[in-house]
Amino acid sequence: MMLIFGICGGLSLFLFGMKIMGEGLQKVAGDNIRKILERATRYPVVAVILGATTTALIQSSSATTVLVIGFVNAGLMTLKQGVSVIMGANIGTTITAQLIAFKLTDYVFLIIAIGFCFYFFGKRRVYHYIGQFILGIGLLFLGLDVMSNAVAPLRDSPAFLQFIASFSQYPLLGVLVGILTTCIVQSSAATIGMLIALASQDIITFSAAVPVLCGDNIGTCITALLASIGTNLNAKRVAIAHVMFNVTGTIIIMTLLPWFKEFVYLITPAGEVARLIANAHTAFNLLNTCLFIPFVGAYAKFIEFILPGTVTVEEKGPIYLDERMFSSPAVALSLATKEIIRMASIAGRSLESSIQGFNKKDEKLLKITKKDEDVIDELEKAITFYLAKLSQKGFSQELSGRHTGLLNAVKDFERVGDHSENIAELAQIRIEENLPCSEFAIKELDEMYTLVYSSFKNALEALQDENKEKARLVVQTEPLIDQMEKDLRSSHLERLNKGVCYPYSGVIFLDIISNLERIGDHSNNVAEVVLEHF
Repeated sequence: MMLIFGICGGLSLFLFGMKIMGEGLQKVAGDNIRKILERATRYPVVAVILGATTTALIQSSSATTVLVIGFVNAGLMTLKQGVSVIMGANIGTTITAQLIAFKLTDYVFLIIAIGFCFYFFGKRRVYHYIGQFILGIGLLFLGLDVMSNAVAPLRDSPAFLQFIASFSQYPLLGVLVGILTTCIVQSSAATIGMLIALASQDIITFSAAVPVLCGDNIGTCITALLASIGTNLNAKRVAIAHVMFNVTGTIIIMTLLPWFKEFVYLITPAGEVARLIANAHTAFNLLNTCLFIPFVGAYAKFIEFILPGTVTVEEKGPIYLDERMFSSPAVALSLATKEIIRMASIAGRSLESSIQGFNKKDEKLLKITKKDEDVIDELEKAITFYLAKLSQKGFSQELSGRHTGLLNAVKDFERVGDHSENIAELAQIRIEENLPCSEFAIKELDEMYTLVYSSFKNALEALQDENKEKARLVVQTEPLIDQMEKDLRSSHLERLNKGVCYPYSGVIFLDIISNLERIGDHSNNVAEVVLEHF
C-alpha cells in the first residue's frame, strides 16, 4: 500500500511541479506564445522550430497540440502548417526529459527555497513568475525523488522484475504499457519521469525502457484526438496526422531497434541511464521529424486523401472563438481579436452598401446592409460572452488592459453596424418616397463618407496589425470629421433656407451626416484602444 501511495504522491508532485513550471514560463513569455504560433509560415522547418519553442515555453506538447487544433479549426493555420508545428511540439516536449535527467535531487530543497523566495518576496510581477518557474522545477524533482524511493522495494520483487524484463524480449508489450500509462496520466513527460525513477533504482534497463518511451509518444496523441471532437474536418485531420506521425515513427524505430539503441549509446556518456532514456526520447522525435519534414506537403495531402471532404466556413456566427484556448489567455484574446476584426469587416461592408444603396437607389444593396446587421449583432453577443467567460480565468496586468479594450472595441464596431442600418433605413425612405436629392448634396455626402470610411478602415487595420501609426492617423482625422459635419450641416441649412433643397430630403441628409460623424467617433474609440492597450 505504501508503494502505491508513494508512486501516486510522487507522480502528483511531479505533474503539479511541471504544471506550475509551465505556467510560470508562460506568464514570463506573455503574449509571445500567441505571436510565436501565429508566425507559423509556409516553410515547414520554421513551423517545426516554432512548435518546439512553444512547447518548451509551456512545457506541454499536449497543450501545444490543443492550441494548433484550435487554430486549424478557426482557419488561422493550414493543415500543412499544423502538422509541422505538431512535429516541433514532439521535439519541444523532450526538453522536460532532458531537464529531469540531471541529477539535481540533492539540491531539490534548495531549489524549492529559492523559488519560494522569488515567488513570495519578489516585488515585481516578473520575479513572481520566475519564482513560480523555479518552484515548479523543485517540486518536479521532489516528485521524481519520491517516486524513485517508492519503487525501490520493487527490486526485491521477482515477478515485477520479470515483467519489466519482458519488455526487452517482447517490445510490443513495452509499447502497449507506454501507451496506456501516458493515456492515463495525460503526460508523456510523466511517463519518462517514471522510467527514469525506475532506472535510477536499477529496476529497468535501457533496452526495456526504449519500447515504453516509443509507446509514450503514441499515448500522448489521445489529447489531440479528444481536442478534435466537435471541430471541423481540417482540425480532425491534424489530430489523425499526429497519431499517424508517432505510430509510423514507432514502427520505424522498433524495426531498427538494435541500431537505434547503438546510436543513443554513442551520443550518451557511459553509465548515465537517466540520460540514455532522455536522449532516446529526444532522438526518437528528432529522427522521426527529419524523416517526415521533407515530405510534409505530400503527408498533408495523404491525410486529406484518407479523410476526404471540403471544409466549409459559415459566415453567420463566430468561427474563431474557441473556449479550449482559455488555458492560454493570450491566445484566447488573439482569437477574440480575430473575430472582432471579422465582425468589423462586415460592419465596413454594411456601411459601404448602405451609402451605395442611397446613392444608386438600389434596394438590393440595402438588403445586404440589413443582413449584415443581423450577423454583426450575433457576433457582438458571442464575442462579449466569450470575453466575459475568459475574464474568469485571470490575466496579467497587460492582458487585463487588452481584454477591457477589446470589450470596448466590439461595442464600437457593433454601433458602426447600427449607424449603417440607420443610413440604409433613410435610403429606403428616399426610394419609397421618391425624394429628390441635389448633385451638390450627393457630392458632399460622398466627400464625408470617403473621409469617414478611410478613418474606419485605418482603425480596423490598426487593431488587426497592432499598428499605432494608423491609430494616431485616426485620432488626427477625428477633428476633421467633426468639422466637416458642422460645415455640411451649416451649408445645407443655408440651402434649405434659400429653398434650393426639398425639406424632407434635407432632413434625411442631416441624419445621414450625423450617423457618419458617429461612425467617426467609434473609429476614434477603437484607435484609442490600440494606442492604450496594444
